[in-house]
Amino acid sequence: MDTCQLPTSCVMPVFKSPKDYQAFRISPQDTNRLAIVFDPTVANMSLTYCVEIFDQGGKTPANRHQLAVEMFFILKGEGRAICDGKVVSIQSGDSILVPPNGIHVIENTGEGRLYALCIMVPNEDFAELIRSGTPVTLDDEDLAVLRRSS
Repeated sequence: MDTCQLPTSCVMPVFKSPKDYQAFRISPQDTNRLAIVFDPTVANMSLTYCVEIFDQGGKTPANRHQLAVEMFFILKGEGRAICDGKVVSIQSGDSILVPPNGIHVIENTGEGRLYALCIMVPNEDFAELIRSGTPVTLDDEDLAVLRRSS
């Protein structure tokens, strides 16, 4: 019987809590904010993992990524996702996978805020774009959702 041996050394995982997340609004007129959880500077790999927070009626500008695959997982709220003209309603628990070059928009159509985990691989300068925006503070509602206590 072949047994697998665990390594005797381990690289410590990176731990962050919602109070550690840095949030930004990319452009002053944007109706969404992005809270960076992990990016290449922390993860030491080409990915960006953030929580995107859409105010009521908020949406992303239409955008696309040349190489990156982007995945959204809806934590709370409801809205719609549009990719290359195809429209789908989204709500808590739904996932969207946007392929490279897919022109896409995520829009909050609900009564409150829309919260989505967003993962982009490879990073394709997404984290740098987010960090080039205006820093914003996560409020009590944001922190309650991120702690899953709302």
